[in-house]
Formats: sequence, C-alpha cells, structure tokens
Amino acid sequence: MNMNQIGEITLMTITLAVMFVGLLGLIFPILPGRVIIWLAALVYGILTGFTLPSGLIFAALTVIMLIGSVIDNVIMGASARQKGASWLAIGIALVLGVVGSLLLPPFGGLILALLGLFGLEFYRLKDWRQALDSTKHMALGCGWSAVVRAGMGAMMIGLWCIWAFLL
Repeated sequence: MNMNQIGEITLMTITLAVMFVGLLGLIFPILPGRVIIWLAALVYGILTGFTLPSGLIFAALTVIMLIGSVIDNVIMGASARQKGASWLAIGIALVLGVVGSLLLPPFGGLILALLGLFGLEFYRLKDWRQALDSTKHMALGCGWSAVVRAGMGAMMIGLWCIWAFLL
C-alpha cells in the first residue's frame, strides 16, 4: 500500500466519521447535522476533485440538505395545525424554537416552542385542554421530524458512499 492509498483511506475514514457525528446531530438536536454532513462532503470533494458524477451527487446532497431544513418545520407545524392551532401560534412557536436552540441547547428550542404554542393557544382559546392537545401534536410532529431528519441524513451519507466507494 502506497502513501496515496493511505491518504485516501484516511480521508474517507475521517469524512465518514464526521458524517456520523452529523447523523447523531440529526437524532439528538445538538448540532446542525445536515450541514455537518454536507460540509464533510464538500471538503471531500474539494480535496479529491469533483467530476461530473460526483458533482451531480454533491448537487443532490445540497438539495436534500435544503429540503431537510424546511421540512422539519413543516412537519411540526402541520401536526399542530391539524389539531386547530393557529398559524400565528405555530409561527411564533417555531421562532421560539430557533431562539431556544441558540440560547439553551440542546433541548431549549423544543421546550420554548412547545411552551410558546401552549401559552398562545391557551390565551387564544381559553381552553387548556385544547391548547394542550395542539401542543401534544406539535411534540408528536417533532418526533416524526427527527425520524425524517435521520432518514435524510442516512440518505446523504449513502449517496456520499456511492461517490466515495463506487465512482
């Protein structure tokens, strides 16, 4: 085995390890997992050089990352909306989720979003049970969102493996 092969194996191992850290960040919302996976693929592409096939795979990784960034919020909001939560309450809850994620990681975003939704819905409806039902469904949406995030992360890693090991 020559030095080029050792360097290539080392780069692939490090890239895959960083991607798995990103995957953990998708399951446990501590780190921006999709971005970490995407950045690892970008660095790999820069270091190894992009070809047409690898460029197409990287473009697919980029699309998955961007869609994943939006779909989280759609799943959580749609679940709460099905139980009658107002769009205003959902929007404010999502903003509180972002603020909480930045100020109180790892679970501050989830806690602030759910408390915000409950508070606004209780104020609007004057019915704590209905507000709690909307909040419960937003929490359920958060769970489904984690499943979708993990699936998208696994798909991104799988595409990178095709790029790294088969191209």
